[in-house]
Amino acid sequence: MSEPTELRKVESVVKAHRQREGAGFIVRRPFQTAGFDHADPFLLLDEMGPVEYGPGEALGAPDHPHRGFETVTYVLDGEFEHEDSVGNRGKLGPGDVQWMTAGAGVVHSEMPSKKLRQAGGRFHGFQLWVNLPARDKMITPRYQEIPSSRIPSAESADGLARARVIAGEALGKRAVIETRTPIQYVHWTLQPGADVEQSIDPEHEGYVYVFSGTAEVGGRRVEEGELARLGKGSGVRLAAPKGGEVVELLALSGVPLREPVAWAGPFVMNTREEVMQAMKDYQSGRLGEIVRA
Repeated sequence: MSEPTELRKVESVVKAHRQREGAGFIVRRPFQTAGFDHADPFLLLDEMGPVEYGPGEALGAPDHPHRGFETVTYVLDGEFEHEDSVGNRGKLGPGDVQWMTAGAGVVHSEMPSKKLRQAGGRFHGFQLWVNLPARDKMITPRYQEIPSSRIPSAESADGLARARVIAGEALGKRAVIETRTPIQYVHWTLQPGADVEQSIDPEHEGYVYVFSGTAEVGGRRVEEGELARLGKGSGVRLAAPKGGEVVELLALSGVPLREPVAWAGPFVMNTREEVMQAMKDYQSGRLGEIVRA
């Protein structure tokens, strides 16, 4: 007999703030924010857009380094191009996911596609930073690029709730992505009247970020642009009020590392000395450079 689900309650709600990143594009960021530095094992979550760019207006993040963590880029609308110092190149479209394990270090570029930069258009996506444990900080960089067609998805029995499983599992579907740090990352779309339970490993810290509409998370109202920090338990109830609007949210959870965090811009290590070494390695060219024809 399976154990009964102990549903999590919301311990606190954080309002996302807006800030400028990269070459000047605006992100909505629920963490880091005032009084909430990071959500172990997560470091930050950036919502890029939604924005309608005119011709020549689209901005991105030109050549920059990373060391000591992973970035998960998930595109909802528009196109993103990337290239790096290891020789990887690719393009992300709607529904695609790129999981980059920076490890020992890489220099990469993330830009709206040439088409989007020239003609303009809508762009919307997310980037999640996932910390790496000390033992994995200096592993060889690795990419996992998963097209939308390979991201598992499922619907509730009544058809009112749909889940896209980027990491972990939901509604009996398990992700195809391999993670160094055990996490769960599910994009839920809830039609009015939807009422579902998302299972969460009891060892995980849990969070829900609502990015469209107003949801009921653990029985508490959570507005668009708010992050709910969850208490203990093995699941959480997610609902969209009847007669309301379609709700979209990210359900995130992960095993906390509980290790020291030394953080300076694109370098996340365990000590200040390791961060200083990362800066020296980058400045001396040891992280390489992007070679373009």
